Amino acid sequence: MLGPRNLITDVPGLKVGNAEDAGLKSGATVILPDEPAVASVAIHGGAPGTREIALLEPEQTVEKVDAIVLAGGSAFGLDAGAGVQGRLAELGHGFAVGPVRVPIVPTAILFDLLNGGDKGWRTAAPYRDLGRAALDTTGTDFALGSHGAGTGATTANLKGGLGSASHVLDNGVTVGALVAVNALGRATIGDTGYFWAAPFESGHEFGGLGLPSPLPPDAVAVKTKLDGLKAGANTTIAAVATDAVLTKSEAKRLAVMAHDGLARALWPAHTPLDGDLVFALSTGRVRPERGLEDMVQIGAAAASCLARAIARGIYHASPAEGDPVPTWRQVFGS
Repeated sequence: MLGPRNLITDVPGLKVGNAEDAGLKSGATVILPDEPAVASVAIHGGAPGTREIALLEPEQTVEKVDAIVLAGGSAFGLDAGAGVQGRLAELGHGFAVGPVRVPIVPTAILFDLLNGGDKGWRTAAPYRDLGRAALDTTGTDFALGSHGAGTGATTANLKGGLGSASHVLDNGVTVGALVAVNALGRATIGDTGYFWAAPFESGHEFGGLGLPSPLPPDAVAVKTKLDGLKAGANTTIAAVATDAVLTKSEAKRLAVMAHDGLARALWPAHTPLDGDLVFALSTGRVRPERGLEDMVQIGAAAASCLARAIARGIYHASPAEGDPVPTWRQVFGS
């Protein structure tokens, strides 16, 4: 069943904050655990942009992170992680090294530099300040669509956005997903308004259209941003989370399994021009009793949540002056 908010913050111990600049058409999103969380990552796209990622591999020393940051701005947006790190240091958070604390803040970015926003900064990009602002707004409720890291996101045919979803398993474990959708391909089927993620939809969370019958002849045609000769890069950056107790290796497997949801919701996915990346976090509040059987269920729920979150991010996007593509609602109604 759905969590009470249908957001990643239904996972106990997590908060999320957004900050954006309407003129810039970009922003940042922070996932803040109440306590450092076990985390790992899986990168299946060919063009990722990241900060502090290598330490998330299971064989590396640091087990837990203080925050996760998703941001626009391409490589400039990595400064958002530095802004969050600095603010957390002020608050006394971080990995202890003697008397020193170093906040661990893995960060992933998406390319939104050609979306019509004013990117004319001079000596410094604004992402450090956006990261700090997003951290200071963290809570259990947050906006979807054209907010935070999803502010200026696009897909091949429609405006992208920030999406989230959650699910509570029968064993009491909660799973959630958060995503900024900026894909090379499409989340909708052919030229229709039907979402590839439709089989996973709960209620009418992204329109309740289901799947078209029959599928349109061009359903699996590969239509991407390249068709319009639009320069740039593309990244769908996401995080999945659970309150189940996981080791770092199990968190890695969770991130890998969650990518199935990305591939179910976007066509094509994991291309050489996408930076498709999924973080996985565990807040460790519930200890599953069935071992691998529970892990299978948690991973499947994470994939389902991520597919739903992708569709929700696009469904809730709002228009802005100068957008290079329309929103779903502009084309297909509410």
